[in-house]
Amino acid sequence: MDISLPLDQSQSSYYRFACSLVKPTNFKLNEHFSHKNKHYRAPFSQFRCSLIDQGLKPRPMPKPLKREENILNKDDESKLGDTQLDNSNFTSGVCGQIEKLVMCKRYNEALELFEILECENDYDVTDGTYDALVSACIGMRSIRGVKRVFGHMVNSGFDLDLYMMNRVLLMHVKCGMMIDARHLFEEMPERNLVSWNTIIGGLVDSGDYLDAFRLFLMIWDEESDVGSRTFATMFRASAGLELISPGQQLHSCALKMGVCHDVFVSCTLIDMYSKCGNIEDARFVFDKMREKTTVAWNSIIAGYALHGYSEEALSMYYEMQYSNIKLDHFTYSIIVRVCTRLASLVHAKQAHAGLVRNGFGLDIVANTALVDFYSKWGRIEDARNVFDRMPQKNVISWNALISGYGNHGRGTEAVELFERMVSEKMVPNHVTFLAVLSSCCYSGLFNHGWKIFQSMSRDYKVKPRAMHYTCMVELLGREGLLDEAFALIKDAPFNPTVNMWAALLTACRVHKNFVLGKYAAEKIYGMGPEKLSSYVVLLNIYNSAGKLDQAANVVRALRRKGLRMLPVCTWIEVKKQPHVFFTGDKSHAQTKEIYVHLDEVMSEISKHGYVPEGNNLLPDVDEREESMLLHHSEKLAIVFGLISTSSSTPLLLVQSHRICNDCHNSIKLISKVYKREIVVRDGSRFHHFKDGTCSCGDYW
Repeated sequence: MDISLPLDQSQSSYYRFACSLVKPTNFKLNEHFSHKNKHYRAPFSQFRCSLIDQGLKPRPMPKPLKREENILNKDDESKLGDTQLDNSNFTSGVCGQIEKLVMCKRYNEALELFEILECENDYDVTDGTYDALVSACIGMRSIRGVKRVFGHMVNSGFDLDLYMMNRVLLMHVKCGMMIDARHLFEEMPERNLVSWNTIIGGLVDSGDYLDAFRLFLMIWDEESDVGSRTFATMFRASAGLELISPGQQLHSCALKMGVCHDVFVSCTLIDMYSKCGNIEDARFVFDKMREKTTVAWNSIIAGYALHGYSEEALSMYYEMQYSNIKLDHFTYSIIVRVCTRLASLVHAKQAHAGLVRNGFGLDIVANTALVDFYSKWGRIEDARNVFDRMPQKNVISWNALISGYGNHGRGTEAVELFERMVSEKMVPNHVTFLAVLSSCCYSGLFNHGWKIFQSMSRDYKVKPRAMHYTCMVELLGREGLLDEAFALIKDAPFNPTVNMWAALLTACRVHKNFVLGKYAAEKIYGMGPEKLSSYVVLLNIYNSAGKLDQAANVVRALRRKGLRMLPVCTWIEVKKQPHVFFTGDKSHAQTKEIYVHLDEVMSEISKHGYVPEGNNLLPDVDEREESMLLHHSEKLAIVFGLISTSSSTPLLLVQSHRICNDCHNSIKLISKVYKREIVVRDGSRFHHFKDGTCSCGDYW
């Protein structure tokens, strides 16, 4: 039968044999089964097959033609026999068409054609057709399809062998119907390793890791041969729990059973050790692999990136290239994210070129990573170009660009993009609102911010979280409305978080409100060491107010808690090589040239109004840093960048602490005098300096 005409043929038959559904009834199989002397309840006994109860109804059926009614009502037995024969041929034809459609991955059409068999109450369906329908349901992830197909099986009294039982179990698992899948599994009269792997894999995929371990212990008792796939699944469960001890015990068992040389097992082992915080053991497993696949390389690179070993991840990426291993879209996505952390524009552009060259230019994950990178590191137009060329966008793609506009102080464009996102029927999530509210904060869009904040629960049913309240506290603080910000914290429907008080503390520092700033800092002081910078701010507030006894108490508390300020350091990449500078650093190979040029730069910007600010309430800087104001690490890094790159090259810096007022003012003037774009990622946010202004609007 020609597969190009399935719907035309089916429609004519549809009308000839159209009939209404009989009243649904309950079906139970009353047989009892035994397996290995164990008695099981009848399979599917707990399932009620009722299309009406489930709210599942086929399309309305056209009324049969009168002429056809007369033909069907004739009493001639021979003609009735001919009709039954035609029905049989028709059923087999429909079944054949369904199987062909599934083979061509036209799953929706196959399920639509299946409605004819449902309406005819035709139960003469072969196991091959049911197998194809199971594949269609899995391909569509259709819960409605699962209920229809499974209901038809039960109604027809179809005898499920072990293979089909496993297929039905897989259908429920893949469509997320884990409660029904558990019932099916418990009532199976016979199970094999495929059955166990299917249900355990479903539990792991749904995050039910403890139940997965419980079933694994059962299979360990029942099955003599636990295969490599089972171990790989359980390593995923250990990674999900982030517990290394059960993972190590499983690794020991896998070694004894000789399955560790399986590539799939090795890859999941690398992933498990990485996610459980043991990157050394992950690398050990990787080095022991006889055949290192793309997935194995991706796993170890992702492990290094996950734990902040960005340079090692980048090194492994180039080693992967030199080993002639094929890179996929996931490889490029990881490396772009690593470049985002390292502020490495050169490496990111190379990864972008490789992405396009290898045919992954339209991949949504990799392109979203590129949007995130370009938007964070001063290339917002490049980010927009990548975004506009994406054939498909998900909510993460929109969030990345909205956040990028906000980071660069282009809040109006961020709000416009948010409105376009909503108009295109994309549903915003809590990250979207965080991005757009942060954009409003950075750009001082007070009215827009409040309007969007109020619409969250009213229009989008997204309950504001602490992070959204923090944005609103910052927005109020930026406007100098400190009392209103304090009231918002007090009226929050949950206990105020450290970040909420820290946002108020920042506002108090900027607006010189020492009384409220002291109160906010003391609140943070009693909430743990999450914000070390807040302790330093409190210390500076006490010192500025002349309350030396209270300042001494803060210092003693810091020592008692084992907290100490780490030296400020700044990274800059020049010609693919990272360079690290500390305050007053003289260890660099070009130290003499750097300091000579630094004096020239400071002299030049002084002509344009620069005056050193030595009396600041700095959030992250101690007295030693203050005494070396002109030799702060960011100044040294910028000067090195000026003398080492062409005049058109933007400078990208990463700083470990929040930038101080003096450096912030000096960098604004440097960007104006030397016509350079300078992007600094400090401990607070991104600062995009251009033509004497900063994207933060001098509020950070």
